[in-house]
Amino acid sequence: MEGYVNAFINYLAIERGLAKNTLESYGRDLKQFQNYMNDLNLEVEKDSNENMIQEYLKSLQTKGRAVSTISRNIAAIKAFYQYLVKENYLESDPSQSLDTPKVEKKLPKILSVHEVEELLKQPEIKSSGGLRDKAMLELLYATGIRVSELIALNISDINLDMGYVKCYGKGSKNRIVPLGSIAVKAVHDYIIKGRMKVVRTYDEPALFINHHGGRLTRQGFWKIIKKYAQEAGITKDITPHTLRHSFATHLLENGADLRSVQEMLGHADISTTQLYTQIVKNPLKEVYDKSHPRA
Repeated sequence: MEGYVNAFINYLAIERGLAKNTLESYGRDLKQFQNYMNDLNLEVEKDSNENMIQEYLKSLQTKGRAVSTISRNIAAIKAFYQYLVKENYLESDPSQSLDTPKVEKKLPKILSVHEVEELLKQPEIKSSGGLRDKAMLELLYATGIRVSELIALNISDINLDMGYVKCYGKGSKNRIVPLGSIAVKAVHDYIIKGRMKVVRTYDEPALFINHHGGRLTRQGFWKIIKKYAQEAGITKDITPHTLRHSFATHLLENGADLRSVQEMLGHADISTTQLYTQIVKNPLKEVYDKSHPRA
């Protein structure tokens, strides 16, 4: 089983070019499935059938796994068996008739414009760390890029003269996102006054540097945004993607068209972007309430 899983992950990386985070997610889910089969002394070639897979999924339910987690596991297992059939390791796909449970999409939590302004005011720009934090928060809210994209940015990905950032999203797809003047200034000040003080070597490519002189991590950013949210008096449960969600919602509230927001966010499917329209205040409802005599 382990050999098949490793071969499958390599196939996804080389042939399909999937992103590192996606590969890790597939690997984690299939490792659990592998452990289940090993515990029962089951073999892929002889014991793979729909009933066995259903029993595994029931075991996840028994452990209290969320519907979204089970749905993700089904997707991983189906892709794994499709690969085994494609490579002639199996004659038929035992996962073919598995139904993926419908996952109810939760509306993302956002900050109000006032809360965003309070958050962005918090970093003290007298230190290199404060300049970096200010630049990161302004850049996130100005572009809506993912945190994984933010920390992966190299200094060569920023063009301050033209006002844009080039980032690499899911599936190794890159896109160009415009930068506003405030974000441009914050990033410029960080590069000139802050980054040079902490960078370890002259040829370090990473834009955002930790206090050791290397690339900042996702965990490092998580601590940073939590700290500033607390200092800003924000009681909402903030995640690393909160500014991304707020960026999209505020754009739509101010009249941006859905396709442009989709392109800036790097969503492959516009239905993902449409989720934000459920948060946006409906101007038709406001017009109706103000105008209709029996509203």
